[in-house]
Amino acid sequence: MDNSGKEKEAIQLMADADKKVKSSGSFLGGMFGGGHHKVEEACEMYCRAANMFKMAKNWSAAGNAFCKAARIHMQLQNKHDCATSFIDAGNAFKKSDPNEAIKCLNAAIDIYTDMGRFTIAAKHHISIAEVYESELVDIEKAIAHYEQAADYYKGEESNSSANKCLLKVGSYCAQLEQYQKAIEIYEQVGANTMDNPLLKYSAKEYFFKAALCHFIVDELNAKIAVEKYEEMFPAFSDSRECKLLKKLLEAHEEQNSDAFTEAVKDYDAISRLDQWHTTLLLRIKKTIQGGDDDGDLK
Repeated sequence: MDNSGKEKEAIQLMADADKKVKSSGSFLGGMFGGGHHKVEEACEMYCRAANMFKMAKNWSAAGNAFCKAARIHMQLQNKHDCATSFIDAGNAFKKSDPNEAIKCLNAAIDIYTDMGRFTIAAKHHISIAEVYESELVDIEKAIAHYEQAADYYKGEESNSSANKCLLKVGSYCAQLEQYQKAIEIYEQVGANTMDNPLLKYSAKEYFFKAALCHFIVDELNAKIAVEKYEEMFPAFSDSRECKLLKKLLEAHEEQNSDAFTEAVKDYDAISRLDQWHTTLLLRIKKTIQGGDDDGDLK
């Protein structure tokens, strides 16, 4: 059957389900007759209709159908099924209406936290953060949801998942010039990972990022921070990141814009610097007196 046929079938199914709900009588009265059974059938029909709408790529209709199923599950006290239907609704709405998607995901999160399922709640906070990042481009709200997810993960001892969320927060805070908060996050995650044999390779990257944030705020702070990181984590001293920082500090002290650019170029030739690093390095370079303001590092 082609998908437009699926859509017609789904619309009919929705109408039949609506009728079943109405004919089940007042909800509480209906609980003691055949009403309960009718309502459960209607719920099943909404879910089937939702899946047909998905096949026809009518995402809004699919989302609405899943929401109807979720509300019935709520009335029937099927908490887990209710949350699952809200998640299905949210995933459908992601493709058509990001704000509706967020509402549905939040409704599911409320149920999961009520049930003490914090790891699942955290996962859906990340989904909301991603909608804010990519669809709605509201970075402040994305940060808030990543922080909430990190909190829940920490409470459940899922430290590596918490760190992943915190690193997202740190990255955005630095971009938004909230350097102090970014520094705290990078230092905390760096300290958490440097004792882990599998993750300690990443620790130098976090200390490097923290030092760059320090550098933008104050050159002396950056110098002190680099020394502190070398002391905490001796492997940092031998890293290319640490050597680059020392060259940049020297160039900055001498207000030598060319030496600064040269050091960045040498590093980048071996380890590509991404957009985040480049943005921060440009901000530091602009603090060199008489530095060319052409915004170039390469």
